[in-house]
Amino acid sequence: MRQILMGCAALTALGTASMATAVAQDSGGDADAAAIEIASLDVITIFATRNPIEAFDYPGQVTVIDKDVIDDFNPSGIADIFDAVPGANIGGGPRRAGQTPDVRGLSGEGVLVLFDGARQSFLSGHDGRFFVDPDLLQAVEVVRGPTSALYGSGALGGVIALRTVTAEDLLADDETASVKVGAGFQSVNDEWRISSTGAWRSADNRVDVVGNFTLRNSDDIDLGSGLTLPAEDELLSSLLKATVRPTSDVTVSASWIRFGGDSVDPNNPQGNNLAGPGNGEVFRDIDGNTIQGTINYAPTGSNLINANLVGYYTRNIVEEDEVDTTRLISREVETIGVSLDNRSRFSFGSAAELTLTYGGEYYRDEQVGLDNTTVDGTRGGVPDATGKFYGLFAQAELALSNPLGAPGVLTIVPGVRWDKFENEAPGAASTDDEATSPKIGVSYKPIEELIFFGNWAEAFRAPSFNEIYADGVHFQIPNLSVPGPLGPFGPPAFVTNFFIPNPDLVPEESQTWEVGAGIALANLFFDGDTLTAKGSYYQSDVTNLIDLEVNIPFTCFLTPGMLPPFAPPCGSGEAFGNFSRNVNVTNAEIDGVEVEAYYDSDYFYTRANFATIDGRDVDTGDFVGALAPSTVFVDAGIKWPAADMRLGGRVTIAADFDEVNDPTLARDSFTVGDVYLVWEPMRGPLNGLRIDLGVDNVADTDYAVVAAGVSQPGRNVKAAVSWRRGF
Repeated sequence: MRQILMGCAALTALGTASMATAVAQDSGGDADAAAIEIASLDVITIFATRNPIEAFDYPGQVTVIDKDVIDDFNPSGIADIFDAVPGANIGGGPRRAGQTPDVRGLSGEGVLVLFDGARQSFLSGHDGRFFVDPDLLQAVEVVRGPTSALYGSGALGGVIALRTVTAEDLLADDETASVKVGAGFQSVNDEWRISSTGAWRSADNRVDVVGNFTLRNSDDIDLGSGLTLPAEDELLSSLLKATVRPTSDVTVSASWIRFGGDSVDPNNPQGNNLAGPGNGEVFRDIDGNTIQGTINYAPTGSNLINANLVGYYTRNIVEEDEVDTTRLISREVETIGVSLDNRSRFSFGSAAELTLTYGGEYYRDEQVGLDNTTVDGTRGGVPDATGKFYGLFAQAELALSNPLGAPGVLTIVPGVRWDKFENEAPGAASTDDEATSPKIGVSYKPIEELIFFGNWAEAFRAPSFNEIYADGVHFQIPNLSVPGPLGPFGPPAFVTNFFIPNPDLVPEESQTWEVGAGIALANLFFDGDTLTAKGSYYQSDVTNLIDLEVNIPFTCFLTPGMLPPFAPPCGSGEAFGNFSRNVNVTNAEIDGVEVEAYYDSDYFYTRANFATIDGRDVDTGDFVGALAPSTVFVDAGIKWPAADMRLGGRVTIAADFDEVNDPTLARDSFTVGDVYLVWEPMRGPLNGLRIDLGVDNVADTDYAVVAAGVSQPGRNVKAAVSWRRGF
């Protein structure tokens, strides 16, 4: 099946289509005209090299999902748009709470998440990471592959960078203000949404402001299995962003992203979990704030200085109030960070151009866990701890024209970063370590339309304070080896498994190489059409993967008559061998293929991608990593310019998934299809109106993408309307 899917992907890329990377950048100059555009070849990535470059020219794989594509998905959450990204998935389950990203087989702290460049360090076993509404987003960039050479710890799998809207995105050239209001509904969870956005700028373009407000309210989720998953929630998101340009050389901006969520669901909302013993129903309250400020200094006429000073503060709190008890627990993670980088550009005639990017970064994470049922108020598994990170980095982008007399351009991008990190917790020994992360990428374009590329990189992920200082109660189990307090016919006695710290943890590390090629063509079949395709093969050797080791005395499961002589007793804690701790246990090899393509013309468009991945424990041969089935995704549609309308459909085809160590966890193949219609009048009294109609999972298919038996949402009828007016 994998070979069939790979063949389909290759035919899709070379024949019809498309590249999810090559989606449109909003024109910014004409907001109405931008609304009808779908894509261009000049898709820009900001985070792949910390410099704005065309995504096609990056010597690796980066997908940029722009506002037009986000809007076409009519998303309820970030997970809804990730079909457009090969090699990346959002796991956790159908509920928004608990959804976490996986990139190239790595998840959790192996994937770095940024909101407007601000690190999101909140990490929990099941509380999610995306405390932002998709209505606020201008673009999502997914840089796949290790990027520690630029971003330090946590970027083994890649970087997911979310960019929020700016005033420039919402204003046409001749406008100083605009308003946009919208509403939407989807049937699968009876979710309704209302939103409003306003933008303003001064006549001299020195000051601009944008604000957004979005409210969502939803109920239980109808699954493809026919069952209903309890998932009541209400979300309130807002954005406020201001930019000031006191001179032509200086730009100062500040933003505040606010996210509030209230839901009623199980303590662990992942999968299709239902509330019950050991997983009680809770009132979950999420309070997320990201505040960021940037100063850019780029003197007119200077090629040596283009500097950014960025400071940010994030504070995310998840509080869980158990419905049937008085227990109240919470996790709060606060991050303060600052970074400074500069770009210096040099030109050596027509022979070569060089861009140097260099700078440093400091950030501090602090966590507080609370539990009102413990003696000291601390929460098991959520240590009160602090982590500090210091980094210095440098990168060169050298473009050589006609290298050694050959046609075209050869680009070499070496980079390196040094990081030092420290962790400390009250009453525990502090830890510190350092890491160096080199990387080199090379691309060769013999002609402008063709690129060959390769890269090699080392990356690391520092052990977190959650892993080093884990303490408190993990779980309780019945002790069958002794009669209960009410005798042999009464309820059993319980013993406790405790987390214990492990200050000897070392960083996870990876070495990755990747090779690939791409094409970018224009005027292929019709005047003005474009075809862009890019694919690669990668292999990563990941060492010292951190995993949770759980130890339970076997005698806890034996009745008194079954106990062998001199058997160790069943008891609570480390003294009885009843404990859990994080350890470096696994060396893994992960490899895969990714292809994505995009075709656009005046009357047709297609974007498609393919991904396959395999991950093995080097020592045992067992499957490891956040693996997924081989998958083809196609989004194709027709445009009707005379009616300002387009009709599209999406299909996801996944192979059988048998890369599991337990055969009972294997998952069946599936095919899921969506249809959608977009109407955007471009002239007349209805100019500024947009209507979205669609049906996701048209066939009401029961399928699993997270784990065996975890059904996804069933048929979902969606509708949205928005209206924009400029002044």
